[in-house]
Amino acid sequence: MTTKETVAYDPQNVFARILRGELPCNKVYENEYVLAFHDIAPKAPIHVLVIPKGAYVSFADFSKNASDAEITGFTRGVGQVARILQVDGPGYRLLSNVGKEGGQEVPHFHVHIFAGRALGAMLPE
Repeated sequence: MTTKETVAYDPQNVFARILRGELPCNKVYENEYVLAFHDIAPKAPIHVLVIPKGAYVSFADFSKNASDAEITGFTRGVGQVARILQVDGPGYRLLSNVGKEGGQEVPHFHVHIFAGRALGAMLPE
């Protein structure tokens, strides 16, 4: 039996508050579609979060409901951040956690860029 859990967007989540300027961030890049900033608890020497400016809970929500311009702008923004960080040559990991079982902690769609060292296996065995 499969259960379906839908999480409503919470406009008080930490990323929404950062987007509104209520909380500070160490900004890496910003355009009309995305904001990228350093994670406050980094898991690698380089750990940057890239978030869309729209109110989307997850990748599933974003891919279904965002406009073509938002999707293109977000994707190009992620690539721009990798170039700014100069990790596109040596390599990096791009990760998005979705839902409770996927380990998502903030109910605002975002991707993590991890880099700065060899990252090893994607999942522990």
